[in-house]
Amino acid sequence: MSSLLPGPLARSRTVLSRRLSQATQLHARSSLRVLDTSKQNPYPFEGIAPAERHLGVNMAAQDEHHLPRGVTKTSPENNERWFVGSIDQGTTSTRFLIFNGSGEPVAAHQMGFDSKHSHSGWHEQDPLELLQTVETCIEKAVEEFEAKGHHVSRIRSVGITSQRETLVLWDKHTGDPLYNAVVWPDTRTASLVRELKTWEGADKLQELCGLPLSTYPSSVKLLWLLRNVDSVKEAYEEGRLVFGTIDSWLIYRLNGGKDAAKGPVHVTDSTNASRTMFMNLHTLEYDDTLLSFFKLDRSKIILPKIVPSSHPTAFGWLARGPLKHIPIAGCLGDQSAALVGQCGFSPGQAKNTYGTGCFLLYNVGTEPVISKTGLLATVAYDFGQGRKPVYALEGSIAVGASGVTFLQKNIGLIQSAKEVNDVANSVPDNGGVYFVTAFSGLFAPYWIDDAKGTIFGITAHTKKGHVARATLEATCHQTAAILDAMATDSGHALDSLAVDGGLSNSDLCMQIQADISGIPVDRPAMRETTALGAAIAAGLATGVWEGLDDLREVNQEGRTVFHPQISTKERKKARAKWEQAVEMCKGWIREDLDES
Repeated sequence: MSSLLPGPLARSRTVLSRRLSQATQLHARSSLRVLDTSKQNPYPFEGIAPAERHLGVNMAAQDEHHLPRGVTKTSPENNERWFVGSIDQGTTSTRFLIFNGSGEPVAAHQMGFDSKHSHSGWHEQDPLELLQTVETCIEKAVEEFEAKGHHVSRIRSVGITSQRETLVLWDKHTGDPLYNAVVWPDTRTASLVRELKTWEGADKLQELCGLPLSTYPSSVKLLWLLRNVDSVKEAYEEGRLVFGTIDSWLIYRLNGGKDAAKGPVHVTDSTNASRTMFMNLHTLEYDDTLLSFFKLDRSKIILPKIVPSSHPTAFGWLARGPLKHIPIAGCLGDQSAALVGQCGFSPGQAKNTYGTGCFLLYNVGTEPVISKTGLLATVAYDFGQGRKPVYALEGSIAVGASGVTFLQKNIGLIQSAKEVNDVANSVPDNGGVYFVTAFSGLFAPYWIDDAKGTIFGITAHTKKGHVARATLEATCHQTAAILDAMATDSGHALDSLAVDGGLSNSDLCMQIQADISGIPVDRPAMRETTALGAAIAAGLATGVWEGLDDLREVNQEGRTVFHPQISTKERKKARAKWEQAVEMCKGWIREDLDES
């Protein structure tokens, strides 16, 4: 990946001393409780071969000679000796990155995989293929890492981040999947969701779990599979059905599956568990009321244990490959990981990740806020060690970069994703065209299940540039609507928006976002923030960083800020026209028409 340029692995003594002083001052001012490494082994060597431990000590001693005589290694420089790996398993590709102690990527590998769309609205993936891509990416990234002169003994731990609501079910006895992974945008459950909304207690669910009933969470996907897939029904009735999201599936198999040395490792963290509708958002434990609503018998289904997002031992150790015996020490859902990677540790900070879909998280502090405006309440992160979990409000947009992919692959409007900027810039504005990209209905803050993608305002004047620009604007309009909802729920409008993800590479899209939202858009130079967040969770558990204060300067250099450039009148007119288009796209899916 050409954009991942390695940073320096050693700083000058002057810079390091200054950073250490700044970190010390921040620590003194901060009310956050940092990790007390004096009460734990700073490097959990359990499972590491003696030869590897010995090599690591020798390499540490050899590093001392680059310092001036009489100068000892400062804490920041000592941290830069260590590296952290990060598995980033996304909706369309898998990556493995290796970060140094300054949060800079020094090696990476990425590969795609197939998605299956056998019916309209269906979205599936092969769980074994996902596992294979993870293992291959680890191998290739480690090869690059070693080619640059580093040794795997310096990789202290591995973090994992993945698509959250995607569901995997497997057999307790064989460890094999019982069905394809059902991916988060899958909408086959639309009619089931309408049924569930009529059940007694449906109106009380969001107060407990933070999520409304929709096609989005893992719970409704599980219920559909129990009704429609014989192998799943049989496993459930026989008590051998294992439930997991992608993180728990990968952790289970990377530890060795059913043949793991210390027994199967079946865990998840609270950020992923909060997307199932089975976890009580206030207690961070499975809730009998929630499980009973979905008519699930706890004795017939094996749910993963919920643990903190950062832990030195709970997630086990890699059982094979070049990083065998390295601990998996961090686990975060992908959008939580992006907030952590943006260092959004203070209430009021927010980020938007422009990936396949878009996900905006707003840190609300240590108490959950249940939205009254169509947003989700979720766990932002839980670093354990006596710290309280941190919560967020979230707005989810089903179509982000996938809208650009639609222009390229479905209708041939552009030849490559990068071309969308040039085509959109070929016209001065959208020409009155509005594209409501409701391919899977509309998510927050609208939650319209009966909409389909609709283009309004086409005339004889319309050119492909207008459609390309309207596609980018659709994502930005939905983001602006979520920001408005967050301001209403929290009582505070955002001053700026931190951004990352593939579509954030588009200067045009980010300028449109600033114009439509009316606030500055802040983009980091290093935009692998999701992977960085998982690495941070793992590094905090294994002593690469002692606490959050050590991370205040991570990924802060070279940021670009896009400021609004249109008038308030123009902004209001554009927003009103978008809302009109949203109203007009409702009701396209109607059961009475289907029946006739």
